[in-house]
Amino acid sequence: MFDSHVAILLDTAVSLVNVLTDGGDRGKPYVAPKGESLPAAVATALPGVATVSMEEALYLAGTALKVRRVFEAMEARQEDDAASVVNALVISTGARPQLDRVPGEPWQVHFHGADDSLAVGWSAGFASALTLAIGSDLGGRLGICQARQCDRVYVDASRNGVRQFCSRSCQSRTKAAAFRARSRS
Repeated sequence: MFDSHVAILLDTAVSLVNVLTDGGDRGKPYVAPKGESLPAAVATALPGVATVSMEEALYLAGTALKVRRVFEAMEARQEDDAASVVNALVISTGARPQLDRVPGEPWQVHFHGADDSLAVGWSAGFASALTLAIGSDLGGRLGICQARQCDRVYVDASRNGVRQFCSRSCQSRTKAAAFRARSRS
């Protein structure tokens, strides 16, 4: 599977996409935050970040739309389209690997952008993590919920790689609907 840093980046990308893109969420329409509520929404999706400026929030909202396109392309088995979006994101952010050390831990590969701003840094990290996923045999682990009226994204970290839903809630809702349909027949 993914190393811990890549897993954190992918999980954070999923959170950002699911918070910042319109669609369906667990059977209900979802409208992403806009305007004044956008920075707070971004802050809740990013781990350990206290404040996010409007400029950073807008940048990351644009990144979230691009990352959603990657998940949609992978779901549709259009790997070339996904790779094009990721490559453009890598170039636009100036994504680059760097060895960083957290006190008391060994050196770790982290990803940075052309500048160390919050928005570009996170976007570069997302681009790098998606590059590693799609460039390996793990690209198929990027998914979109198969539940009715839900299009939230997820990364399948299950052992056998058969996850189909963004949450247990969507899985249960789908199974209950299928059971009710069979019972009526």
